[in-house]
Amino acid sequence: MVLKSEIEKSLALQRLFLNKKQDGFKRKGLANLPINTGHILIITGVRRCGKSTLLQQISKELREEFIFFNFEDPRIYWFELEDFTKLDEIVGDEIRHYFFDEIQNVEKWELFIRHLHDREKRIAITGSNASLLSKELGTRLTGRNVQIELFPFSYNEYLLFLNFENNLASFNSYIEDGGFPEYVKSKHKEQLQQLFKDIIYRDIIVRHGIRQAKTIIDIALFLIANVGKEYSLNGLKNTFGVGSANSVADYIHWLEDSYVLFSVPRFSWSLKSVSINPKKVYCIDTGFAQANSLSFSEDTGRLLENCVYLALRRKYKEIYYFKDQGECDFIVKESQTIIHIIQVCAEIHSENKAREVNGLLAALKFFSITEGLILTLNQDDVLRINEVKIRLLPVWKWLLREDE
Repeated sequence: MVLKSEIEKSLALQRLFLNKKQDGFKRKGLANLPINTGHILIITGVRRCGKSTLLQQISKELREEFIFFNFEDPRIYWFELEDFTKLDEIVGDEIRHYFFDEIQNVEKWELFIRHLHDREKRIAITGSNASLLSKELGTRLTGRNVQIELFPFSYNEYLLFLNFENNLASFNSYIEDGGFPEYVKSKHKEQLQQLFKDIIYRDIIVRHGIRQAKTIIDIALFLIANVGKEYSLNGLKNTFGVGSANSVADYIHWLEDSYVLFSVPRFSWSLKSVSINPKKVYCIDTGFAQANSLSFSEDTGRLLENCVYLALRRKYKEIYYFKDQGECDFIVKESQTIIHIIQVCAEIHSENKAREVNGLLAALKFFSITEGLILTLNQDDVLRINEVKIRLLPVWKWLLREDE
């Protein structure tokens, strides 16, 4: 519980800071967000990816008074549900727009948000925990919200942010740096290492009361070092001496909720097979992965694969990998239609051509599709094998097309 005077002081100081802060970089494709539609705008994403900046930009574009309140402010650390009444008294009923940053820090926050919505207030909130927000929204605010996910900079945003031209040198810088805005400016790897610690401790260990902190840290670092590779719950259980596969499943679920990692299932038309087969893992950002791994930075192929996954994940929800007679990196499905079949490789050469091409051909044959794509670092070519056309394209050219 927080004193009313403390809330009032924090609100004033936050507003003062907001007024002095520069507007920041305008994110691509996020203009005209639905802030005046009567729906609650929910912005989720990993810590430090720009959610607060986006919320501040939205608030500053209004031509009327608003309330902006950041629940990460240490001055109101003990803020509870009952304290919303004090905030309401301070604000009064004249204010129409409310902007709440990292609201998931307050238990049962959705009760107050529904109360505001019933009073026809316009509301935008951010949060760093996808599942927590979805769960509460689903129970209290179904049909009353619009959700968007924010990621670190895409390649196109990276180019615009640094005023770089689109070429191989710029792309090499991007896969080295990643897209966290503050790190792109500073290039201090300690920021990304501290970010990993903040997410693990604040969003997972403290929130879920984990006693074996070292275990989840070890599993997270292991998976970050092995992006693009398969993992199984039992394999991780045995490797790290965890009591049960269910505990490992919880750890991975929490890492995914915090946007540190993403799991990609093996494709199957059978939902049961999808659930029991090994999954592949990818990380939120290539710069973040390299800053927190010793074995990842020298593997260009896996850097490219992670980069391609993130570009796909920004646009699509159903992403799989294929493994049968061969292996193919990405199968993208919308409804019941396969819209992308993609193989990723740093370079196609005589030693790996058969493996990479045959993996793609196996997937194309399985889905009865005659055109496939191999994304490489810098090859642009066309292969024709019987009735099948395979396009080789540099990732840095494909990314701008996919980001349109």
